[in-house]
Amino acid sequence: MTTVRYIDCTALMQELLAAHPEAAAQIDVFVGDPDRAQLAAMLADAEVAINGHTTMDAELLAGAPRLRSIVFLGSGPSSYIDMAAAERNGVAVHRIVNYGDRAIAEHAFALVMAAARDVAAMDRQVRAGVWSAAEGVELGGKTLGVIGLGGVGREMVRIAAGFGMNVVAWSRGGVDPALPCAAVGLDELLATSDVVSLHLALTPETRGFLSAGRLTRMKPGSVLVNTARGGLVDEAALVEALRSGHLRHAGLDVFDTEPLPNGHPLTALPNVTLTSHAAYKTREATQRLLAAALAIVAAERLRLGSV
Repeated sequence: MTTVRYIDCTALMQELLAAHPEAAAQIDVFVGDPDRAQLAAMLADAEVAINGHTTMDAELLAGAPRLRSIVFLGSGPSSYIDMAAAERNGVAVHRIVNYGDRAIAEHAFALVMAAARDVAAMDRQVRAGVWSAAEGVELGGKTLGVIGLGGVGREMVRIAAGFGMNVVAWSRGGVDPALPCAAVGLDELLATSDVVSLHLALTPETRGFLSAGRLTRMKPGSVLVNTARGGLVDEAALVEALRSGHLRHAGLDVFDTEPLPNGHPLTALPNVTLTSHAAYKTREATQRLLAAALAIVAAERLRLGSV
């Protein structure tokens, strides 16, 4: 029988696995985050590994001679796994996409609303005994610019349109005319949008996509929301745009370095709402993620010769 090891199971995933007893019985589950020695021991004879968020470098993969498949619980395995080393060692890496499209888009729109009404800042003030009613802006009729129209971007378009916003979009692959938005050029989107929401994949070509120059071209007083990847944005330039007031606010769930280091300049700015890379994290999305992972594991066991 194929040896399948789930190397970093969360408490929620452990709970949800209980609803799949037949599949769970065929998986060795480690709950929590293993140290390197524990991880090496688990991978020494594993043929399939389920990886939620654990770094797997070339040295670790070289010490797993039987490993033939990694099921990564997310869409961006290259952030955690040395993909070149996996290929050299004959290890197939599977990723799971679209399971969290709605969850991430809802979180992105929550950041839009928090930015429009200074929710986080007022929360901090009230807790500190300061009663100061911030002046917000209404979103109805305002323009939301969506950059990238994968599954999350498409959901964001639908949510914002349903909320009464004027939605414009730009995508390298074009804009589906069935979506409730207008296709515009990137420069026009930046210059005219009251809110810009990023929904691009991070690749060598898109790293630093929202450069200092593009941030400068954004509409004065606008809002930036990023629930995609931190590396899409020039963080130093973003900090400057927020300090100067060129941008009214930023709602950020992702950062170039995670966890966000203590004392990072973004943490000192009052006009930023920060969340901890949690946009994808709902029970509903996790249930879809687990179902997709178990389907891949079943297919891999069949491929590798398990009865």
